[in-house]
Amino acid sequence: MTDRSWSPQTWRDKPIQQVPDYPDADALAATEKELGGYPPLVFAGEARALKQHLADAANGRAFLLQGGDCAESFAQFNADSIRDTFKVMLQMAAVMTYGAAVPVVKVGRMAGQFAKPRSKPTETQGDTELPAYRGDIINAIDFDAESRSPDPQRMVRAYNQAAATLNLLRAFAQGGLADLNQVHRWNLNFVADSAQGERYEELARRIDEALAFMDACGINASSVRELRETEYYTSHEALLLNYEEALTRVDHMTDAWYDCSAHFIWVGNRTRDLDEAHVEFLRGIQNPIGVKLGTDLDGDKLCRLLDRLDPDHEPGRITLISRMGADKIDSHLPPLIRAVEATGRKVVWSCDPMHGNTEKASSGYKTRAFDRILSEVQSFFAIHRAEGTIPGGVHIEMTGQEVTECIGGAQEISEERLGDRYHTYCDPRLNATQALELAFRVAEELKNQRGHTPLHTALAAE
Repeated sequence: MTDRSWSPQTWRDKPIQQVPDYPDADALAATEKELGGYPPLVFAGEARALKQHLADAANGRAFLLQGGDCAESFAQFNADSIRDTFKVMLQMAAVMTYGAAVPVVKVGRMAGQFAKPRSKPTETQGDTELPAYRGDIINAIDFDAESRSPDPQRMVRAYNQAAATLNLLRAFAQGGLADLNQVHRWNLNFVADSAQGERYEELARRIDEALAFMDACGINASSVRELRETEYYTSHEALLLNYEEALTRVDHMTDAWYDCSAHFIWVGNRTRDLDEAHVEFLRGIQNPIGVKLGTDLDGDKLCRLLDRLDPDHEPGRITLISRMGADKIDSHLPPLIRAVEATGRKVVWSCDPMHGNTEKASSGYKTRAFDRILSEVQSFFAIHRAEGTIPGGVHIEMTGQEVTECIGGAQEISEERLGDRYHTYCDPRLNATQALELAFRVAEELKNQRGHTPLHTALAAE
């Protein structure tokens, strides 16, 4: 039902956090008007389809895999990096689907993840204090006054890059790359030589055998679209509301508002105050939305937030993304689960094992330890088993590139190696090998959740 008290502009009457101070209000208004005349990046029907898939995940009939860059950049934008991240997502989904016999809903942190919240509004180097870098959609990372001054035209560049990224993703998803007969081609060269790559190739061989059997039965990619194509959705944090408002449109089939900058958007840990602008904006759009859950949130606040964002208890509307840290999830997540369960809501419970496990290495690099990431994921599944609820997804920052930003994993990346290929503009990401290793572990947890033999045991038996 349409709420007549809401419009795409009502957020402007609320207090707001994490916003840039644009020096030229007229230039900002002109850019917003320009963006408002551009075509939507995604369509309402696609967002509705994703919402149905998320409703399945909430009920244990699917599993959400959400992953991609911490923050997309203008400088590192190229087709190869988009393709490689897409391939890793396909690999991870194949591992989880085959290993746990559950459909995987693939949602990329892509084509819009340009803005980042900051712990402080300014940054100081030496005697110089400048505005903090807030992502390429707002300002530049170079530490000088001109680069750090917020420029509204960056929103136009972000839109154009998002449009190009979506165009490529749709081609990959529907043009042959996602065909299950190409499963071996998804293995990146630097991953193929690793233990995880070998493990993936064994799984790919099994998929080949299954496809050959189905082909003999007359079921193949020519006759079944799902074998040659995939559905791939995009997401980002709804942080820069000037951009989000400009791309919000009425769906003329339903007369409802959709944020057409992405299929799925989420509100972050720093901006989910009940009476502030970001929640006000999100409550009126009909996209599926996520809410990040930190350790500062109690059950009462969470339930009041859900009442504001989802008063009709719509299936697939809400994904709750816990980001608490390996040493805190056991004490903080169960009370939130019990509070939500008491309301009778069906939400997707997803685990972000990245943000609560960030640390600074002795070398000064910001990093994350793979063991702690894995520990939080394992605790997430164990908690849901204990509570009798459904672990519905994982949310990770990762890339298809051979970066060295997170320590540990089967590659045993050490603190001393962080500087080898540390390319992130913001937070450290899993590389493709680490992401694939995590996917195998998640598949095992999913199989355990369903009472099956762990995947690694089955593979080791051959």
